[in-house]
Amino acid sequence: MAAVSASEISKKFGEVSAIDGISLAVQDGEFMVLLGPSGCGKTTFLRIIAGLEKQSAGDIAIGGEVVNNLPPRARGIAMVFQSYGLYPHFTIRNIIAFPLKTQRVAKPQINAKVAWAAQLLGIEHLLDRRPRQLSGGERQRVALARALVRDPTVFLLDEPLSNLDAKLRASARNEIKLFQQRVGTTTIYVTHDQVEAMGMGDRIAVINHGKVRQVGTPAAIYDDPADRFVATFVGTPPMNLIEWDSGHLGFRPEHFLPKEMIRDDEVTEFSFRVDRAEYLGSERIVYGELEGLHSPAEVTAKLPPAHVPLASIRRGEWHAFAVRNSQLCYFDKDGKQARRY
Repeated sequence: MAAVSASEISKKFGEVSAIDGISLAVQDGEFMVLLGPSGCGKTTFLRIIAGLEKQSAGDIAIGGEVVNNLPPRARGIAMVFQSYGLYPHFTIRNIIAFPLKTQRVAKPQINAKVAWAAQLLGIEHLLDRRPRQLSGGERQRVALARALVRDPTVFLLDEPLSNLDAKLRASARNEIKLFQQRVGTTTIYVTHDQVEAMGMGDRIAVINHGKVRQVGTPAAIYDDPADRFVATFVGTPPMNLIEWDSGHLGFRPEHFLPKEMIRDDEVTEFSFRVDRAEYLGSERIVYGELEGLHSPAEVTAKLPPAHVPLASIRRGEWHAFAVRNSQLCYFDKDGKQARRY
């Protein structure tokens, strides 16, 4: 295991700046998630850590050693790609063993390593099959096993679940997190999916336009976003933002409740007109508009059905809604969070 440190990393492709001065410290044994929209630079940054791309400026250190001039094979990393890269004509046994064979490891050691990794990931029964005979989730576990036998000090995972359906993604998230906790290897995981990020990461680095916008625990990212981008990128539905005092006032949909549901005295009240509602079983999403503002403000409320009967939420009706002041965020005209309101 090893800590990973990036200091003022920049990367340009011609005149295009893909990475713009990223600094990030990943602790030994930590599961760090790089979260951001497509094209934000997160995969390029991961490839720089791996040595597959050369940075234009800055330093990468692994285990305290600057590795800028080391090739990928000398950095002690193992990378799992979105496509998995499984050789179609190899058996699963040979796919997992391949990195060890290229290192000329003795056959008894290779067999022992393959058996150990397969047992750890529950794929012993698949060793004599070929990739086309496996499900997407099984292929993902084979890719992890192939990475694991190299004894890496750092795992790098680039959107490894993006090819799976929703049900498989949920189970695979749990498998990867439990696997990382068992082996304890420092892991950096790239995704654009906030559910993956929130559910898996010890910490999350939110990236946009080649810059780190915020680094923190999932709770800190969600509850105390550093700027408007983080506030609206993390959360489903995203944080509500309304123009307010030369800036924007923000509040989460689940904090925007009918006034009668909030017993606190220190609240900010709004008149809310219902446009439409979606019933999702465990919750109801209500869309509408606030009254009394300089410009119309469309907002979203996430309501618990058990406390809000369906008949009480009708299209076109006005309701008294409120947010606890402690749950309000104020963002200045530059989009930075200036204070808790």
